[in-house]
Amino acid sequence: MPEILRMPEVAAGATEAILSAWNVPVGQAYSAGDLLVTIETDKAVVDVEAEADGVLLRLLAEAGATVEVGSPIAVTGASGETVDDAAIAALGISSPTSTDAPAAAVVAASVAAAAATAPATPGERVFASPLARKIARDAGVDLAALDGTGPGGRIRRRDVEAHLAAAPAASVAAPAAPAPAASPKPVAVTGDAEYVDEPNSRLRNAIAARLTESKTTAPHFYVRGSARVDRLLALRKEINDGGDIKVSVNDLVVKAVAKAHTLVPALNVIWTGDAIRHFSRVDVSIAVATESGLVTPVVRGVDRLSLGELAAATQDLAARAKDKRLQQSELEGGTISVSNLGMFGTEDFAAIINPPQASILAVGAARQEPVVVDGALAVGTVMHVTLSVDHRPVDGAAAAEWMRAFLGLLEAPARILV
Repeated sequence: MPEILRMPEVAAGATEAILSAWNVPVGQAYSAGDLLVTIETDKAVVDVEAEADGVLLRLLAEAGATVEVGSPIAVTGASGETVDDAAIAALGISSPTSTDAPAAAVVAASVAAAAATAPATPGERVFASPLARKIARDAGVDLAALDGTGPGGRIRRRDVEAHLAAAPAASVAAPAAPAPAASPKPVAVTGDAEYVDEPNSRLRNAIAARLTESKTTAPHFYVRGSARVDRLLALRKEINDGGDIKVSVNDLVVKAVAKAHTLVPALNVIWTGDAIRHFSRVDVSIAVATESGLVTPVVRGVDRLSLGELAAATQDLAARAKDKRLQQSELEGGTISVSNLGMFGTEDFAAIINPPQASILAVGAARQEPVVVDGALAVGTVMHVTLSVDHRPVDGAAAAEWMRAFLGLLEAPARILV
């Protein structure tokens, strides 16, 4: 019998999410494990798989709509089943013929979403997600020329992106020039001062909420240190000479963080409220700046990865973070984050812990500075770091021991690879 499909809670604590795209057309059968719907959270895009075989009978929320967790988004059923207004009412959904405004809005959304998956022209039978259609339209790509990898040959966003990446620039028609966007109107306040309000994005609101929670609930303390990294930079140069995967300074720092966690396991923990949870492997979050805000994807088992594997993983995560193609699961977990502002020339800073992690390492630029060698002044390349620590699961002595181990690894970098 027909069943209601509801907006899942794809991110812990989320109250709503954006229904990004339907991956199965209305009336088409799907199998368990097929990608049914794509949902966008504050920081990631999540593909939701079907839990059992079925048919998408009717849509109750359009692609692009913001939907509360638990709200109906579609009606599913078995092959050959149909659903009418009475059946929807029997399932506890307001009848489409109701004069109730919210119900009418649901019906309008269903019609709009169904139209988005219809063929592009009356003579074609091209199934594509709304997001794929938008990308193709903006790039001047004819969907009829693409082969879809979705259920039933449906064209998805990744198919359009793959076509754009492979096709020569001349083979893609130039999209029509968009209408000029209206400029925000400055508002005069006092004297000659003016301002423009930029509405907060969902990601910006999420960042604000998490960091406020962190600073008001986790008692931060800070451990600072500096290390000569001349040998570290020389090791990186030697590794990258002729290598297929280029290793960054940040990759070496992340690997040193994982090694320090194995040497001082008291830092490889989180605070649960009822207990201090200790982990057997080291998962490290990497701060990535995107156009819409900061995200922190997690590299799993850094202590067990080779340096090349780590570099490949971080490059992949960073690229997908900037394209908003991370899965929600890739943003969860970890006991420590690494935030590196050295590439911007920042010498020293302190970062806010990403809850429920126990610490975050702020990494500054590697710069030439005066150093003392055997009682004499010399010039060395120095990196300044600051470890922000949650005092609930970690004591000061443990953090100091960790910092000593970490700085020692930076100054004797061959030990990072052992």
